[in-house]
Amino acid sequence: MSPSPVLALHIVSGTLGVLTGAAALALRKGSRWHVRAGGLFVVAMLSLALTGIGMAIAKAQPGNILGGSLTAYLVSTAWWTARHREVRIGIFDWAAVIIGSVIAATALTLAVEAARSPSGMAFGYSRGPYILLGAVGLLAAVGDARLLVRRAHSGRQRLARHLWRMCFALFIGTSSIFLARPYLFPTFMSTTGMLYVLTLFPLALMIFWPFRVRFAKAYGNKPPTREKEALVVEG
Repeated sequence: MSPSPVLALHIVSGTLGVLTGAAALALRKGSRWHVRAGGLFVVAMLSLALTGIGMAIAKAQPGNILGGSLTAYLVSTAWWTARHREVRIGIFDWAAVIIGSVIAATALTLAVEAARSPSGMAFGYSRGPYILLGAVGLLAAVGDARLLVRRAHSGRQRLARHLWRMCFALFIGTSSIFLARPYLFPTFMSTTGMLYVLTLFPLALMIFWPFRVRFAKAYGNKPPTREKEALVVEG
């Protein structure tokens, strides 16, 4: 039986998101092809998140609704950060704090519910995934709130904020493909641990890139060049 149009779009979006995310990471930062790959990544991940949310609502799956919402939130705020060099607090910024806080609070509430459940599960997930989603949502929401208070951030802070959110969104994409559907890949990829490596690689980059941006002299507080400002959607 052929998949529904929404499911087909969800699968295509996830595949395209992982491929374009990997391309954006590999290409020279700020180059034309990097920007194009990053743009496709943003569109693909938003499509993946929104179709996932729609299917999760239809099936009453709060965990998947949270995962899709967090993905859309991270990609949107990361894209917004890269697009706006000057901080101008507006409706989007206030909405980001509220949405991030709601995601974090909901995820942590479900984590407590799973911990108290006799089965150790809540809506098909243990407390671990909920804690992870809640922690990431809370970290992002706190960062958005700090931006509202400070009303400014340096070039390094802006890039670091952008990078870790994009990388974690890519991790959600890789985990939904490589870990959630290992049967789609050759057996040796599972037995050798290759699927875990491919899944966790974005998390390693999530640590590496912000660290490099914050501490490398190349990313000082001096105004970025025009080429670096082309970094609209960093991977």
